[in-house]
Amino acid sequence: MIHLGEYNTLEIIRESEQGLYLADTEGNEILLPNRYVPEAFHIWDKIEVFVYLDNEERLVAVTDKPYIKNGDFALLRCSAVTDHGAFLDWGMLKELFCPFREQAFEMKKGGWYFVYCFLDEKSERLVASSKTNQFLDNKELTVVPFEEVDLIVSHPSDIGMNVIINKKHSGLIFKDDIFQDLSVGDRLKGYVKKIRPDNKIDVVLGQVGYRNIEPNADAIMIELRDNDGYLNLTDKSDPEKIKQVLQMSKKTFKKAVGTLYRQKLIEIKDDGIYLV
Repeated sequence: MIHLGEYNTLEIIRESEQGLYLADTEGNEILLPNRYVPEAFHIWDKIEVFVYLDNEERLVAVTDKPYIKNGDFALLRCSAVTDHGAFLDWGMLKELFCPFREQAFEMKKGGWYFVYCFLDEKSERLVASSKTNQFLDNKELTVVPFEEVDLIVSHPSDIGMNVIINKKHSGLIFKDDIFQDLSVGDRLKGYVKKIRPDNKIDVVLGQVGYRNIEPNADAIMIELRDNDGYLNLTDKSDPEKIKQVLQMSKKTFKKAVGTLYRQKLIEIKDDGIYLV
């Protein structure tokens, strides 16, 4: 089966004036227009293509790489607004449509919007929606505390940064757990810190608890080596200074320093930390 809005690995079955015809294992055919035909190919070669509808609403295969695909989230720029909705640049010749009913806020030309791409059942077209929460579900969770997860930054809040977990659940990184610049649309790894009784998920970017000591101890060792074996930081240092130098909280810093001290890798003096 050929999947609309997704990457498909298909077989070249014949050449025509319009391009190459590709087929799946069930014999369904689709055209790869001339502009996308590779310089060298053979009949029966397999090729990975993205499938979407062209300007004439025909199913077509292309070798372009879109910024978003069916079932995914991304930050896209609005290139035009019409009486029917907005059109978003997703790296393809035909732009991605976002109808007014799917806009959390009225889109403006030139603006950037965090959206979800899905296949509209009524029109059978790929469309975008900035009402992203409707595509997330925290009723039945598929994650557990301390698990490593994939994150997409969705939008800021007064208490931190909202994130999408494994493209399924909503979560939050609290301000006190953010030690690097985050922007909407960023994709990164994180860890489930806590699951609350109402299934709200707290997330951190570093490992949780004692799992966090070893990598942060390594980070301190690297910083020591880069600074001739000395860091002007102690357990009395200002938390903001620790965050600026090491991108970690004071609590994490103290745990990591304790580990290094017990391993006799560092000396702790009044003026800072010294590499043994």
